[in-house]
Amino acid sequence: MRANFLLLVSLTILCVSGVCQGWFLRKNFYQHCCPKAEETIKSVIWKRVAADSGLPAELLRMHFHDCFVRGCDGSVLLDSPNNTAEKDSAPNLTLEGFDVIDEAKTAVEKICPGIVSCADILALAARDSVSFQVHIPLGMDTAICSATDSITSEGKEMQTLHWIQLMQPS
Repeated sequence: MRANFLLLVSLTILCVSGVCQGWFLRKNFYQHCCPKAEETIKSVIWKRVAADSGLPAELLRMHFHDCFVRGCDGSVLLDSPNNTAEKDSAPNLTLEGFDVIDEAKTAVEKICPGIVSCADILALAARDSVSFQVHIPLGMDTAICSATDSITSEGKEMQTLHWIQLMQPS
């Protein structure tokens, strides 16, 4: 009986102390140990996305590349002194947005040092970047033909510039 009681007490202590330990994934993981974590990350990401409309694609791609190797563990963010880290492999050499993740990490560390994992920051950054509220101009006609011979790099650049101007926050 005493052994069962000690086992129950031990398990209870382990469960309570594991509130912000990575023992299992769940929604609102940081609710008790760093309640402002998600809000802080979202604030940094939305500020940066407002200034760079290409950032959502970059962060979503980075998150995908992170998850592809060993799961979504943040390992794509790691540096190595001899260029043997995941970020140094050929498929990852074109990844961008590391500075944004660093900025989000710095902001979170100010309010909850050593609590929020880089893997979670990257996941939240990818999520928050693609959920940024952009006003998209609508009313375009659907094309009825596609002609590759009418595409020029100058025309593409002008059309891209026009869309970027239209999508800037007002």
